[in-house]
Amino acid sequence: MKNNSTTPQGIHQKAMQEAMAAADSCTPTPMVVGSPSTPWGSDIDHTKPTYYVADGPCGYAWVKIKGRGAFAKWAKQTGVASPSALGGYTIYPSLMTQSIERKEAWANAYAQVLRDHGIEAYVDSRLD
Repeated sequence: MKNNSTTPQGIHQKAMQEAMAAADSCTPTPMVVGSPSTPWGSDIDHTKPTYYVADGPCGYAWVKIKGRGAFAKWAKQTGVASPSALGGYTIYPSLMTQSIERKEAWANAYAQVLRDHGIEAYVDSRLD
């Protein structure tokens, strides 16, 4: 019988623990959003409404898994991962935030656990 830490479910549990800890300890760079003083300006006109966004820029991050190993098969069957249009599988963070920095922290930690177990994984992200 395999040690639980080397089963797909055990690897996923460890990855989730590490990912949630990374997301929780992440301190995003805040941003101020407002209107520029000229149509194409890069300044903020403080006479118009401005908004402080504590969690910084919004975006998405995800983990891509290559290959068709036991973990990928388990993740697909259990709904942890979904097939990617470009091949392999994708795992999205289940975070209640729009912060790209928190999502990237989550995804990087999750992917690292997979790589530590010999699973080819990488992180991708985009601003929203």
